[in-house]
Amino acid sequence: MPKQSAPRELAGIAPKLVEVTDEVLFGDVWQRPGLSPRDRSLVTVSALAALYRGEQLGYHLGVALDNGLTVEELSEAITHLAFYAGWPNAMTAITRLKQIADESGA
Repeated sequence: MPKQSAPRELAGIAPKLVEVTDEVLFGDVWQRPGLSPRDRSLVTVSALAALYRGEQLGYHLGVALDNGLTVEELSEAITHLAFYAGWPNAMTAITRLKQIADESGA
């Protein structure tokens, strides 16, 4: 999987945020050997869904699919989260997953 990076269009308004995102988050944290990219994606999607962070969730659902998770696995994780993170959070996340799966043909 190619290394992730912050959206380039944000560099004009927040160059340091883009730099730190690229160098620290994606250049260091995501590259650490303790978890596979697939596992990191599952953790990230779960946290974003649980915290109702829909703005970032769509991007990371796509990354999760690229990192080897299946729509079925993500659906199961989101279903499981419904009981721990709340039904509305899970319904929002599963709706976003369906949109991404439909768009990608996954």
